[in-house]
Amino acid sequence: MFAKIKQLFSSSNKDLRHRIYFTLLCLGVFAYGTTITIPWADTIYQELGFLEIFNLMSGGGLKTFSIFALGVSPYITASIITQLLQMDIIPYFKELKEEGYTGRQKINKITRWLGIIFAFIQAYVLTFAYMKGMSSAEILKTTLVMTAGTCFLIWMGDQITQKGIGNGTSLLIMAGIIQSMPNIFSTAFNELITSGTYTNVVGIILFSVFVLVNIAIVVGIVYTQLAERRIPIQYSNRTNVAYGKDQSFLPIKLNAANVIPVIFASTLITIPVTVVNLMNNQGAIEFVNNYINYTSWTGMILYVALIMFFGYFYTLMQMNPDDMSKNLNKSGGYIPGVRPGTETSTFLAKVINRLSFVGSILLVVIAILPILFSKLSGLSSTVTIGGTGLLIVVGVAIETNKQLDSSLISRSYKKGYRRRWKI
Repeated sequence: MFAKIKQLFSSSNKDLRHRIYFTLLCLGVFAYGTTITIPWADTIYQELGFLEIFNLMSGGGLKTFSIFALGVSPYITASIITQLLQMDIIPYFKELKEEGYTGRQKINKITRWLGIIFAFIQAYVLTFAYMKGMSSAEILKTTLVMTAGTCFLIWMGDQITQKGIGNGTSLLIMAGIIQSMPNIFSTAFNELITSGTYTNVVGIILFSVFVLVNIAIVVGIVYTQLAERRIPIQYSNRTNVAYGKDQSFLPIKLNAANVIPVIFASTLITIPVTVVNLMNNQGAIEFVNNYINYTSWTGMILYVALIMFFGYFYTLMQMNPDDMSKNLNKSGGYIPGVRPGTETSTFLAKVINRLSFVGSILLVVIAILPILFSKLSGLSSTVTIGGTGLLIVVGVAIETNKQLDSSLISRSYKKGYRRRWKI
């Protein structure tokens, strides 16, 4: 750890430090923006139920109706839809996917416009549902301000990806969750110890269990993120004698989808909440809160099913067995004991499916631990959502750390290469 910090502050990594400073500046702007309340709006004092996930990702900005009240959640919803459309649902999107860089640029542009449209719809629904007594002009102005805030965050996420340390949208989500974490732990402390609901001894024990559950989430997500299966690869144009005893491997992660399934599942399950609030039907609202909200048993089952689905879906999008088999064949590589072509593709598909199943199960267990604890202890929905938030934070932090490591390694190689030629 200290060696990495020392390397970061070396003179050869000045550009990387600038990227880190730029990222921190953007995250600081986001944190400051969550404290700026829209002047004619009011603070929400009631619990938001499952919409707490929006509040969490926006750094608590939804309850205060800040200019960044929606965060980047509409963009995440748009990303889910565009990725689903690439699965042979609409041929145009599949063609864009196969076009390479140019196609990805077009898909990103479509995703941004969809995100802006969803931001406008969600902002209008939330303003109409929670800001009672507003005039039509004030509702429209609030909607436009919240939509503009989301547009700015989408742009800033792109800037972090291009000029910062990468993963701009994920880092903004992580920043919002970290900003809300102190409030989550203080809420748990108040509800378990100082509220008088339990005796002091029982409250302290329950709060200790709550802390241990969160530590278990951290340990579990680190394990699932770092675990991988290494498939041995042999190259026809290489020999063990020429390259020593070093064996080439094709690493396949236990959880290749990272925490994306949790983010997608959490975001997607909020769509019914948005729809029923737009309808303003009290019966539909109660139905959603009782059966779709994942603090209920049926909602928890739906939440688990969505995590499993997105675990498989996103893994297959990132690691297509047919493409991997073709790439191995082009590079002259093969798996010992497996014929190139169809057999290699089938073998990789089996490995990926098994790993995805185990990885998704572990992700589900980690995700529902805080929900089960909150149901048994009677904690509010704010604390329940905090477990999912911690899951996202740890996953994004691991990926960011990996990117920093790869950047430092690549720079050390370039430095050694320049020195060798100077000699």
